[in-house]
Amino acid sequence: MSKKGLVYGAGAYLMWGFFPLYFKALQGVPALEIMFNRVVWSFLFLGVVLLALKEGSAWRKEIRQPRVIPIYALAAVLLAANWLVYIYGGNSGQVVETSLGYFINPLLSVALGVIFLGEALRPTQWAAIGLAAAGVLYLTLNYGTLPWIALVLAFTFGTYGLLKKLAPLGALHGLSLETAILFLPALAYLLYGASQGNSAFGEGSWTVPLLLALSGVVTAVPLLLFASAARAIPLYMIGILQFIAPTCQFLLGVLVFDEPFTQVRMVGFSLIWAALAFYWLEGSLYRRRNALAVAPS
Repeated sequence: MSKKGLVYGAGAYLMWGFFPLYFKALQGVPALEIMFNRVVWSFLFLGVVLLALKEGSAWRKEIRQPRVIPIYALAAVLLAANWLVYIYGGNSGQVVETSLGYFINPLLSVALGVIFLGEALRPTQWAAIGLAAAGVLYLTLNYGTLPWIALVLAFTFGTYGLLKKLAPLGALHGLSLETAILFLPALAYLLYGASQGNSAFGEGSWTVPLLLALSGVVTAVPLLLFASAARAIPLYMIGILQFIAPTCQFLLGVLVFDEPFTQVRMVGFSLIWAALAFYWLEGSLYRRRNALAVAPS
C-alpha cells in the first residue's frame, strides 16, 4: 500500500471534515451566493491546473465524445445541489445533521451499486444497511421531522458517485467539465446580484471576498488529493478513510458550535454507527478469509 496515497486520502477527508469552519466564516452570505462563487472560482482554478499540466487540448477532445456532456450535466446538477444543501445546513446551525448525511452515504452507495450496477451483497451486508435504515427511521419518527438535509446530502453525493463510476473522464477532467457546465449560470447570477447591489464583493471588509475567491482552491484541492489516493490505495482503505470527514463534522457541531445532541439523536446515530462498524468488520473478516483460502498451503 502506498504511504503517499494514504496521506493524500487522509488529507482530503480531513479537509472535508473541517469545511464547516470555513463556511461558518461566510455565515452572513446567502448559501446560493456561496455555492455559485464556489462554482466560478473552482472552474477558474481547475482551468489554471489544466493549462499548467498542458492538458487543455486533451480535455477539449475528450468532452466531444458521445454521451459525455449529458452524463456530466447531470453530475453537475447533483454536485451543485449537494454543495448548496451542505452550505445551508452548516450555516443554519445544523452541522450535526450534515455529518449524518455523510455517515449514511457509504451504505447508500452500496445500495445504489446493487440497484443500478447489479452488484451482489452478502446477507450480513444487507443486515448493516437495514440497521442504518432503522437509525434513520428512528430519527424521523422520534425527532418529529424528516432529517431532510442528511438525506439530500446522502442521495445527491451517492448518486453523484454512481455517475462518476459510469462516466468516462478522469477526476480532473470530469470536475473541470462539471464546473464548466455550471460556470455561465453561476457567473450570470453573481453579476446580476452585483448589479443590484446584493453581492458580498461589495462589502467594505476584504475578508469575505477573499474567502469566496479561495473557495475554488478549497473545493478542488481535496478532490484532486482524493483522486490521487484512489489510484494508489485499495478501495477498502478508502472506505475506512471516508469516515474521517463526518466524524470531524459531528465533533465540530457538538463541541465547537454547541449544537444539541439529544437522547433521540444519540440512539439514531448509534444505530447508524453500529451499522457502519458492523459493515466494516464484516468486510475485513471476509477479505481475511479469502486471503487465507488462496494462500499456498
